[in-house]
Amino acid sequence: MSRDAVVAKRYAKALFEIAEKQQVVSEVEGQLKLIVQALEQDADIQKFLSLPSIDPESKVAVLKAAFGDRVSALVFNTIQILITRRRQGAIAEVYAAYTKVAGDALGQAHATVYAAQALSDDELAGVAAQFGQLTGKTIIAQQVVEPSLLGGVQVRIGDRLYDGSLSGKLERLQKSFKI
Repeated sequence: MSRDAVVAKRYAKALFEIAEKQQVVSEVEGQLKLIVQALEQDADIQKFLSLPSIDPESKVAVLKAAFGDRVSALVFNTIQILITRRRQGAIAEVYAAYTKVAGDALGQAHATVYAAQALSDDELAGVAAQFGQLTGKTIIAQQVVEPSLLGGVQVRIGDRLYDGSLSGKLERLQKSFKI
């Protein structure tokens, strides 16, 4: 595990403990997601945050202006601490670790469902329900259309991949012939 991942996990656990006490776990997760998406979509802000020649206070001021009242003081203070300690590169990892910690504590898991064609809401809910029974957790599913699968679905929950795709079946069949 990388050093940033270890640091991110510590920040995520601390943030979760405070959010749980204040009963704002899901709100904090949503606000972290908002920040991470905004940072991932804007290459200029990523470059700005990574420049060591710019003092952390200026970086914090820019983010404060950008996010204003859309994030709570709890979330903004966490981001401010990361930037002040020059760990702005770990913001996305803190979000990922937070969703895992929060999900484990609340009996939830996030799943990415890859399908050759877009699934309807009912189909996606059905996949989530099946994997919820398998894992014993409430599954929060999001889908990604991946035409190379040909048919079927792949479901990634954490670091585990369940492959029920046609391309995966063909690949396994091909390997069985190469014995």
